[in-house]
Amino acid sequence: MSPIAWSSDGRTKQTASTQAERAAEDLTERMTLFTPEQPRRRLADLVLSAETERALQIALAKIQHHALLYQTWGLAEIHPEGRGVAVNLYGPSGTGKSFAAEAIAQHLSKPIIRVDYAQLESRYVGDTPKNIAAAFASARQHDAVLFFDEADSVLSHRVTNITQAADYGVNISRSTLLLQLDSFEGVVLFATNLARNYDPAIVRRILAHVPFTLPDQAALVRLWRYHLPQKLPRSADATPEALAALSEGLSGGDVLNCVLLAASQAALCGANAVTLADFAAAIEQVRRAKAEIGRSSLG
Repeated sequence: MSPIAWSSDGRTKQTASTQAERAAEDLTERMTLFTPEQPRRRLADLVLSAETERALQIALAKIQHHALLYQTWGLAEIHPEGRGVAVNLYGPSGTGKSFAAEAIAQHLSKPIIRVDYAQLESRYVGDTPKNIAAAFASARQHDAVLFFDEADSVLSHRVTNITQAADYGVNISRSTLLLQLDSFEGVVLFATNLARNYDPAIVRRILAHVPFTLPDQAALVRLWRYHLPQKLPRSADATPEALAALSEGLSGGDVLNCVLLAASQAALCGANAVTLADFAAAIEQVRRAKAEIGRSSLG
């Protein structure tokens, strides 16, 4: 019996329709894993080096001046798939990448959807690509910025020597991500401190790679000013300048930890204010942790 005759009773069409309905229901259910949030951070509060700030401004220009670039200036002729923008924020932990992602969404007046590896990964082969598709679908539905934190987990090299089903699943997931990036018309942000692990095919699809570096002395002063609440009582000698001089080599995330630790120490002792000695002890504790345990895990 020919395929046409087999489908004449409508069973094949009915089966296909049922499968499509189930797939749509499954996608809708998976989309609930990726909910939008209203961003609270602002670009004005982001402390960056001149190099990083300039690179970020150029990336934002592509988003904000899309009509000028692609229609008036004709870039659509050479880059017809350039409807969306993917930006990679990379550098040491604690340098403000996650802060920047939220601030970018706030600057664009869009909600942000955060995606981490645990939300995507599944022990069932074939489920991870479905979760990736659901994340992009949710971003489309809510017109949200899609943010992949610790993106090296999902953007790593594809497996060339496939020995098990899991290896095949990794490659399918990477291919799904590539296809979603190509068709997505919104903003996708990636953040990592292991960018060297990215698959080259992913790197080519990312418009801008913005480096985040450890702050210099001037930036450290600004970071201490930002992280010292006005209500926090502190001794007169515990100035942002003095604290910056003690914290060379620390990141913005480290500075935040130092403030929390120093304030906790003062509260434990029943002090009326946080002293320079409290801050110095906190800075030493953070330095020791970074040296003995590893780099700070704050993004």
